[in-house]
Amino acid sequence: MKIAFCSSEVYPFAKTGGLADVCGALPLSLASLGHNLKIFMPWYKGIKVDKHYDGFGMILHQGVEVVLIKNDYFFERDNLYTAPEGDYPDNLERFSFFCRKILEVCKELNFSPDIIHNNDWQTALAAVYLKVLYKEDDFFQNSKTVLTIHNLSFQGIFAKEHFEHLGICWDYFNMHYLEFYQKINLLKGGIIFSDAVATVSPTYARQVQEPEFGCGLEGVLKEKKNQLTGILNGIDTDVWDPSKDVHIYKKYSTSLKTKHENKKQLQKETGLFCGEDILFGMVSRLTQQKGVDILVEALDFILSEAQVIILGVGDVSYHKLLREKEKKNKGKFSLHLDFDEKLAHKIYAACDVFLLPSRFEPCGLSQMISFKYGAIPLVNPTGGLADTVSDVFRGGSGFILSEYSACGLIETVKQAKKMFKDKKSWNLTVERNFRKDFSWRQSAEKYQSLYQKLQ
Repeated sequence: MKIAFCSSEVYPFAKTGGLADVCGALPLSLASLGHNLKIFMPWYKGIKVDKHYDGFGMILHQGVEVVLIKNDYFFERDNLYTAPEGDYPDNLERFSFFCRKILEVCKELNFSPDIIHNNDWQTALAAVYLKVLYKEDDFFQNSKTVLTIHNLSFQGIFAKEHFEHLGICWDYFNMHYLEFYQKINLLKGGIIFSDAVATVSPTYARQVQEPEFGCGLEGVLKEKKNQLTGILNGIDTDVWDPSKDVHIYKKYSTSLKTKHENKKQLQKETGLFCGEDILFGMVSRLTQQKGVDILVEALDFILSEAQVIILGVGDVSYHKLLREKEKKNKGKFSLHLDFDEKLAHKIYAACDVFLLPSRFEPCGLSQMISFKYGAIPLVNPTGGLADTVSDVFRGGSGFILSEYSACGLIETVKQAKKMFKDKKSWNLTVERNFRKDFSWRQSAEKYQSLYQKLQ
């Protein structure tokens, strides 16, 4: 099967978050199943190509061709989507150009895809253009589109005055297509025009059809329910493997003694007191979605019972609050307002409990990584967290919030600390979690089945 896999970011070429990790690993797993696959992404600043053509470049990455769409005016910038003052004001123009160019380059390469797999709002227009601008083109006669929604709260919403930049007629600016409360909604258009829609976990596929999680698109998704499915993400087990991780202090497989060496070294490096205290770690965007609101409220209590290390960036208001907590809790709390891949690996390898108190979580990769690194996740049971983490006190894999609140978080922290003192139970849980398999192969096979249903 010929697959055009489209994303605005792909690891290791460009990354702002988990989207890049997914779109760097899933295509490789699909290719390993025997599919002829090309990855399409923008040619951002600093990416070096193997071959240069008029309007695009190519890189061979682990046997898969990466096609980089070139437009220096749009993509030769320091960041992918935002400047310090906010989102780039021409993001609609940037990504509508990208989506249209994907289809043009497919024709230039004589690559007639059976499947065009789009990811999030930045590539959603490819499905719209296929059905609107190329509906009479024999080259794409057998092409079907799949849209994966990684996070429904990001929809690509723009003022209607920019509609002319899409290059389609105003007939498509209505409630049945791209109009959303008198604005343009690119993700809505992608959902409506795609042949199949996937979310990144089964629970999230159900939740997005409800007002609480649907972000205003629950009605559109409910109408699409027969073409809507949830396929759990995986993790790259070559990147996330403590037995060969070059970023951590000391490699290990299932040895908790060696893991403890990583904890001691991280405490030393980050200014935490060296000792036997339970260590909670968090690597995350610092936003309300990730539960930082209840974490800040509960943090004084947590720091009276444990050590905490947090890595991430997000809302400035949370930066300020967390800095104040760090100043008052030297040796107990280490805060890193940064994006630091090496430190992220070190935190997974060192911490005893990994914090994921998300208000909502489409999938989450951190809990899967924490299993691999011998850290027990503490989660709010929503989205992919509900699909992957079960109650440790019922023979499961993690600590589950009884309610989404600071009080609920405090109670769960107390339970974790109590179990931490019971080394036998703790070690049995960690050893059981080490054996879990969240490799991309399983996810790739489910996407393959979805593709086959569309043919």
